[in-house]
Parts: sequence; structure tokens; C-alpha cells
Amino acid sequence: MIILGIETSCDESSAAVVVDGRHIRSNVVSSQVALHAPYGGVVPEIASRQHVEAIGHVTRTALNEAGVSLRDLSSVAVTFGPGLAGSLLVGVNYARGLATALGIPCLEVNHLEGHLYSAWLLADRPPPELPMLALIVSGGHTELVLMHGHGDYELMGHTIDDAAGEAFDHVARLLGLRYPGGPAIEGAAVNADAPVSLPRAWLPGTYNFSFSGLKTAAMHRVYALATGQDANAARGVTLPRIDVAEGLSPQQTANVAAGFQKSIVDVLVRKTVTGAEDRAVQSVAVVGGVAANRALRAAMEAAIDVPLYLSPPSLATDNAAMIVAAAYFVPREMDEPDVKPDLELAPRRSERV
Repeated sequence: MIILGIETSCDESSAAVVVDGRHIRSNVVSSQVALHAPYGGVVPEIASRQHVEAIGHVTRTALNEAGVSLRDLSSVAVTFGPGLAGSLLVGVNYARGLATALGIPCLEVNHLEGHLYSAWLLADRPPPELPMLALIVSGGHTELVLMHGHGDYELMGHTIDDAAGEAFDHVARLLGLRYPGGPAIEGAAVNADAPVSLPRAWLPGTYNFSFSGLKTAAMHRVYALATGQDANAARGVTLPRIDVAEGLSPQQTANVAAGFQKSIVDVLVRKTVTGAEDRAVQSVAVVGGVAANRALRAAMEAAIDVPLYLSPPSLATDNAAMIVAAAYFVPREMDEPDVKPDLELAPRRSERV
């Protein structure tokens, strides 16, 4: 079965051709990072306009790299939500039009479900054994999902405020580092010689996450280092009102970056390990853009004692191959006229995601 995937949920235009849900023939991604970098985050209007310009090109490129024609396709899979409404509309309308013209099904896929199924694209390994615990960690999501079977999920924990990737972006901007924040903080942290100590929100008794307080603590510490004042002097000062990055030495920047990264990694790893042990899972997956972080990968490899599936960087960030994998194992044909950009991962297959 040859499926063409389309992914335009945020700021990457992607098209992929995957055979039988696991074998990637092509996976083309057109990144918009350079366009959004001057703003320190994704601008929805810019994102949707760029998708309009890129979607046809990435699709043709994916088909050419895979060596297939439109007539070879069994179906088209497309991200249906969650995501930016304008971005989703571009991909959904393009996929729906293409499928209609070819007379083949158009399969809707939840973006988070796609991240789960990136674990099935590691074709050099057997597929994960179920039940599997997955940590979905990205700029917009931080969730622990227990996967009982294909399309059968239990949401064990989620962030009660900010996602881990969002926190990385926030603190990177505070430190005067480039966007996106995750790779920038990871790069700066390499040069740390005395990582600062920052708090961890354990939220005992739950599998939930919280990173808002960590962001605030990092702001207080940066303010104190840059101004020579006590950290308490920063209380009540919000990020848009301060510009202290130039007051930090490169070494101080590295130390804050390393301490901040360590706080996030420690929480992500402990929650995942605890969930895996409590539910006696057969495998664990770490997926989403933050899964590319080398410190997180190393910590997970050291702590998890069941088969661990770590998405490689090319499959950790948004891409269309993972959308195809989800569509193959949990197919859902589109039958509604409108896009739902606010959809969340449903706990059961019988419910729409």
C-alpha cells in the first residue's frame, strides 16, 4: 500500500511517500525557521502563506524521490489537527482536492497520533510491543500517552501550563539566543562549567508536567546575574519589560542554559520512567521535536530498561512520513467538511481525534 502524506500543521510544509506504513520512500520537509526567526516564534499568517507557496513543490519532490506517480497511490493522508487553523486549511484542502481528482480515499490524521507512529518508521527495528508508553514532547505539547493498541490510547499526563518546547523558546529569547530555542540552548549548554541550580516541578501523585515556574525562576536568575542584584529584585518584572542578555558573559549564558536544560530533562525522564514502571509497559517511545535533544536522549537511554524508541531528528520534528504511518495503522476517511484545528488526542479509536 503506497500512501502520500501531507503535513502543514504549523511551520513545516512536508510531503512523504511511505509503503505499508513503515518503509519511507521519501520524506520532504520545507522548513520556515528562517522566516519566523526574526519574530522569535511562528507567525500564523506568514506560515499559512508559505504553505500555499510550498505545498505543490514538496509534493512533486516527494513523488519524484520515491519514484512513483499519482496513479500509484492507494490514498492520501493529511494532518487534520491540532495546529494553526490557516496552516491546516492549506494541507487539508490540497489533500482533499488531490484525493478527489484521483478517486482515492483522503485519510485524516491527528498530529499527535502521527508523532506516536514515528516509532513504527524505524524500519531497521521490530515495531514496538504494546502496551507502549509514549512521551510526546514538542513546542506545543508535553504529554504521556499509554498506547494499549492501535488507535487505543490513554492520556496519563499532560502539561498544566507550558509545553517543554515552548519553555525552551522562552528562555532562549531571555538569554539572547536564536530561534528555535531548543537547539540554541542545547548548543550553549555544551560550554557550561557550573550549571545553575533551578527548580523542578514534580507535581507528586500525578504524571502531569509544569514548566511555567521554571521559566520564571530562570528569568529571576538571569536578571540577578546580569544586574548584580538579588534574584528577588526581578519579582514582578515580566520578560517583555527586561533586556538583560547583554549583561551576561558567554560563560554565564552557558551555565544558565545547562541548568535550565537539566531541569527539564530530569522531570521528563522521571515522569516517563515512573509511568513505564507503574504500568509495566513493553516499550517506551520519546517523540516530538524535543526528542532531538541529545541530553534528553542520553538520559532516557540510561534510565529506561525496556525497548526504547527514540525518533531520529528527521522524524522527531513535524514531517509527513509519521502522518502516513498513523493513517496506515489507524485509517480514518474524511467525511466532514470543516477542519477542526483545536482537536485533541482521543482516548479511544471509536472517538474522532
